[in-house]
Amino acid sequence: MTFLLRAARESDLEALYRMAKSTGGGFTNLPPDRPTLKAKLETAATCFARAEDTLGNDLFAFILENTETGRIAGTCQIFSQVGTKYPFYSYRIGRITQHSKELDRTFRAEMLTLCTDLDGSSEVGGLFLDAGERAAGVGKLLARSRYLFMRAHRARFADRTLAELRGAIDDAGNSPFWDGLAGRFFDMSFRDADEFNARHGHQFIADLMPKHPIYTALLSEAARQVMGQPHFSGRPAKRMLENEGFTFRDYVDIFDGGPSMMAETDRIRTIREALDRPITAITGASADMPSHLVACGRLGQFRAGLGHVVETEGGVSLDRGAATLLGLAVGDTVTFAPA
Repeated sequence: MTFLLRAARESDLEALYRMAKSTGGGFTNLPPDRPTLKAKLETAATCFARAEDTLGNDLFAFILENTETGRIAGTCQIFSQVGTKYPFYSYRIGRITQHSKELDRTFRAEMLTLCTDLDGSSEVGGLFLDAGERAAGVGKLLARSRYLFMRAHRARFADRTLAELRGAIDDAGNSPFWDGLAGRFFDMSFRDADEFNARHGHQFIADLMPKHPIYTALLSEAARQVMGQPHFSGRPAKRMLENEGFTFRDYVDIFDGGPSMMAETDRIRTIREALDRPITAITGASADMPSHLVACGRLGQFRAGLGHVVETEGGVSLDRGAATLLGLAVGDTVTFAPA
């Protein structure tokens, strides 16, 4: 099967809605709500059309399409800068050491502090891939293509990039972290709060949550166990992020306690290793040709897929299938990174 990553269009709304209904909840950037998704696609179209090559408040949405069947199999998003319209709230896990002379004992306590430390970061998120397509490098194509887009439009992104992983949610759609912390201050279930956040932002959390640090010892055991842990379906995504150089730095999501992974943008592995070369030849693929992530085009014309690239004198040779997929010819420039 041949997969093409491309900019999302407003005509992708129904496919996007179908995928949003399949997430199982907790995907703030992909809510199962048509008006919200329609607004996202309209915003993305405006951002892809923005001419100024500068850091702004952009949302770039992408679609992964099976070109053999025409079926849309996945989606992902990039936010150029979070915390511009609304503060970007997180919990920072901190620790305090206290000593009692009378008891001759030292106590070390862990605390959660509501903060906006991550404001101004770029964010990769909104990634979803149909269950039937999670093989043969398709997930990596969907995730890593975003970094090639960021590299090609570097001035539009911040120096730090974050990725929020969905936290633990049970089969009924409940979050132990929400139930153990934020849910105690709101007359809302996790699902209701998550849907409200997806539509309106989470300023309501800052308005109503206590501003002082919260000792994690006061939380339920279930809430403490899932704090900083990804949903079981997100563990492969966490490994992919770690392979790209992202690390967990003690920031968690205020809703489900999922980990926020961070990296310096210029040190993301795909961005560091990618190369731009002119195509000197288009050939048939052979087993000894290395597989690569390949991309071309700018903004709304950006396209990415998997292909076989071999460096040659003065450029690279590209396999015919990838050239056809991306609409490339001899003399065009291709960006590629090891698959």
